[in-house]
Amino acid sequence: MRKEIQIGNKFFKFKKDALIYYKLILNSYKFGQSLCDDHFNDLVDLILYSPKHKTPYELENQIEEGNTQYPNLEIIDIKVSEVQFRTKCFEIFWNDNTSEYISYISLINRNEINYHKYFNSACRNCIQDDMIALKQKYFSDNSIKGFVKCQETKIPSKWDDLTVDHRQPNTFSVIVDRFKELNKINIEKIEYVTEENNIFIFADKKIVESFRLYHKEKANLRIVRKEQNLSRTNMARLKQSPKDLKIE
Repeated sequence: MRKEIQIGNKFFKFKKDALIYYKLILNSYKFGQSLCDDHFNDLVDLILYSPKHKTPYELENQIEEGNTQYPNLEIIDIKVSEVQFRTKCFEIFWNDNTSEYISYISLINRNEINYHKYFNSACRNCIQDDMIALKQKYFSDNSIKGFVKCQETKIPSKWDDLTVDHRQPNTFSVIVDRFKELNKINIEKIEYVTEENNIFIFADKKIVESFRLYHKEKANLRIVRKEQNLSRTNMARLKQSPKDLKIE
């Protein structure tokens, strides 16, 4: 028999019910608003529910009784903040003048830390400006009344219909993995920061620039329709083509 999920003094028959409950809380606030007392307590209960949850930019102590490493650490406020792409997120403010973002989904799912996921995410953010600049240049060079042709399907497409695709075999994940191997990176020791506009990035600027240059050298890129980007299995053995785009 399936057991109910208990978070604080609340019981949920299914995990999806807990996810819906905390999503409703998140969406009931505007950016920058502090949670009311009841919702504040709900979030504290959720943090206590999942003591295994950690992120690279969180304090690596658990919020529980008997914590002697940070005996005076207290949550003084919880707000709904804006992260990438105008996404809402809970932000915890501590009494030591620091703050951190938490994911209610990860807390409910009790996800263990995923070092590969964080590293890949930071790598993707390293090249975000380069990818946008490449797409802008392609539109500037090829746009006719706001439309350009997808490099795969030749369908005239608007900006929002297109994405920058890494051609195989040098997919983005392959480039990241090779970069880690070449630089002998221990991803469990990497530190991260959240920069302006809440961009999650490497704390060490040398890694940021090193990955940007490596990606620039290795990536063969195409501007393709988003649905075309979902299936690339037939391109695994293709060599570089004159039509491939390179970051300048």
